[in-house]
Amino acid sequence: MAKRSEATVSYTMSRIRGKDTGIEMKLRKELYRRGFRYRANSKYIFGHPDISFKKYKVVVFCDSEFWHGYHFEENKTKIHSHTDYWIPKIERNISRDQEVNAHLLKEGYTVLRYWGFEIEKDLPRVADEIEDVLLKKGYKKIPSPGREGR
Repeated sequence: MAKRSEATVSYTMSRIRGKDTGIEMKLRKELYRRGFRYRANSKYIFGHPDISFKKYKVVVFCDSEFWHGYHFEENKTKIHSHTDYWIPKIERNISRDQEVNAHLLKEGYTVLRYWGFEIEKDLPRVADEIEDVLLKKGYKKIPSPGREGR
């Protein structure tokens, strides 16, 4: 593989977002379609969950495989450049995720975390699991408006 220029790498990294990612938007759109209303990236809940239902104490995180260290012990050998930066960074992300989980559980939240590939490949199952948790906690879905009157 040809070495990319510093400008190309810089541009690529600048396009990576921490919120409103593709997987997050896909899941949010599905939950909304099913009649669930939520808060996105709430700054009022520890850890700034991607999707939150504060009244029902349910939070959802959409974790990408690279940034959150999916099977990291096996996959860290695949990082070939800037390992002195990336390995500690991802290890810190993993430990921060654990700290966030512990803090939210202590506050009585139900924490749901999904990998990007789960959302991409099995969105109905992921949405069903979130729906089951919310309905058990007493969530009343908002009926979707019908097509009548159009």
